[in-house]
Amino acid sequence: MTDPGSAPFFTLVIPVKNEEETIPVLAAEIDRAFVGAEYAWEVLWVDDGSSDRTLAIVKALPPPHRWISFDRNHGQSAAFAAGFTHARGEWVGTVDGDGQNDPADLRRQLAHAIEHGVDMVNGIRARRADNLVRKISSKIGNGARNWLTGRSVSDVGCSTRVAKRACVVDLPFFHGYHRFLPTLVAMRGFRIAEIPVNHRQRAGGRSKYGINNRLWSGLRDCFGVRWLVHRHRSWKVAHSSDTPA
Repeated sequence: MTDPGSAPFFTLVIPVKNEEETIPVLAAEIDRAFVGAEYAWEVLWVDDGSSDRTLAIVKALPPPHRWISFDRNHGQSAAFAAGFTHARGEWVGTVDGDGQNDPADLRRQLAHAIEHGVDMVNGIRARRADNLVRKISSKIGNGARNWLTGRSVSDVGCSTRVAKRACVVDLPFFHGYHRFLPTLVAMRGFRIAEIPVNHRQRAGGRSKYGINNRLWSGLRDCFGVRWLVHRHRSWKVAHSSDTPA
């Protein structure tokens, strides 16, 4: 159920850069996955300074597909943050634009979140469809992130997730923060669950990540997030003049 005139309940945010080969297939998969959904939904494509036909392709997609485009390449973290800002749904979801994440998992994650009363459901890629280098770098990076930040998340790097928009729209932003979204959400006291999700081979095109810009930059950021987690404070006002005891 998608009424163009009503605010959607769910917004799927997808950063894309030079993904002209994967977008048509992914868009069709999303449409099939959400057929019969009992809530209004939309997709927000965030073009991160593509130099191919990516922007033209997302512009041609019919509602409920929307798009925004950066002036130049700003990175995946900026694309997610901009998407959360421009999302209209009470809930948001994320997948990567390369087709490795299965959009069919999102409805299951959203149902799990609502049923169990949690604020975010993060995916766990049970069977990784990646090469050995990516698997090793991801395993090392995930372990280091959990150790340094003091938060236990099974698969921080999995982009298949849903969350209340209020949990993610104003998180502390830094270049690379998309690698720490569950950690940052947990830091602020929100409730997180994890469930297994599907993972597939890239649908087309070439990966933008290698061991240098995936592992080492992520490890460097861990120290900054460790500082942030340990310095963060959450408070609750017990009484005020507006609400006397």
